[in-house]
Amino acid sequence: MNKPLVRWLALAGVLAALVLLAVGVCVGSTGFENLLTPLLHPEQEPGQTAMAQQIVWQIRLPRTAGAWAAGALLGLAGAVAQGLFRNPLADPYLLGSASGASLGVALALAALGGGAGMLGGGSTGSMMDGGVVVSVFSSSVWVRIGLTGAAFVGAVAAVLLTLMLSRGVGHTLRLLLAGVVVGVVLGATTHLVLLFTPDSLQAMQAFMLGSTAFVGWTSFSLMAGVWLVCVLAAWLLARVVDGLSLGDATAVSLGLPVAPMRAALVVVLALATGTAVAQTGLIAFVGLAAPHLVRSVVKITHAHLMLLSSLVGGVLLMGADTLARGLLAPQELPVGVLTAVLGGGYLLWLMHRGGRHSGGAA
Repeated sequence: MNKPLVRWLALAGVLAALVLLAVGVCVGSTGFENLLTPLLHPEQEPGQTAMAQQIVWQIRLPRTAGAWAAGALLGLAGAVAQGLFRNPLADPYLLGSASGASLGVALALAALGGGAGMLGGGSTGSMMDGGVVVSVFSSSVWVRIGLTGAAFVGAVAAVLLTLMLSRGVGHTLRLLLAGVVVGVVLGATTHLVLLFTPDSLQAMQAFMLGSTAFVGWTSFSLMAGVWLVCVLAAWLLARVVDGLSLGDATAVSLGLPVAPMRAALVVVLALATGTAVAQTGLIAFVGLAAPHLVRSVVKITHAHLMLLSSLVGGVLLMGADTLARGLLAPQELPVGVLTAVLGGGYLLWLMHRGGRHSGGAA
């Protein structure tokens, strides 16, 4: 393992995040040039200065930082999933957490009456950034907490259902198949709920497409705290993942407690994925692409792979979120759509390159 290269990559990830944080503060429906004068000369227009400070410090800064935290959680979860299942195409949503979170939000919307206006959707709750966004998150703090909690509970419940169907974590293939079945069933149930509460469709759309628009300091603090816990746990469990990559029999022969450690890895995967999904909705390909990008640069053990994948995932989502805000400003693209297009294109290119190399070798 090239430790100097690992250090340089980690440093590059931190520096890239800081640069994107500065850029993200400048990008939005209200151009930064319109905010610069009130910020530099607060005595001229106190009202405009207060608005500019609120846009920068209470909206753009926590949103950009929250995008990093959500991406870091998804990147870490992707590396854990790929190591746990010994499959480079595994992603954080394999255990049904995404479908469970969607069902939780759909049920919460139905319980709240399903009205988009009630949730800030039909009236298109106005953001302080000058834009108008349809979202499942209301300006009401209690509604936002309720929907976030519903998404998290749904994600955790889906993972627990997967574990119950697979009869624990001892059989990786059974666990994987149970996750696929749970995802399909819960996804169908979500559509059934929306069919009977059509007023929820518009409000649900923002969650399904993924958005960081309403991530504030509270959401960022929650995701950052969970990220620290998950990174520490993943680092301590990395030796087990290295052993599992050689096969269960080899891991057992090395004296590793495979069953309890695999269960701990599932908990880390569920906690990281559920927290990110609950705050930002369904954002595709970040957890899948981040470990691939790291592996394409350096071959390392899982301890460093999970850490670097987390940093890369944060940078990827920060960049995608900034791009989503700036491409069609003052309008905004759903960041989940952008990551799906860019991530899907990257994986198609990766498959094409791999197939071409295989053909050349033959």
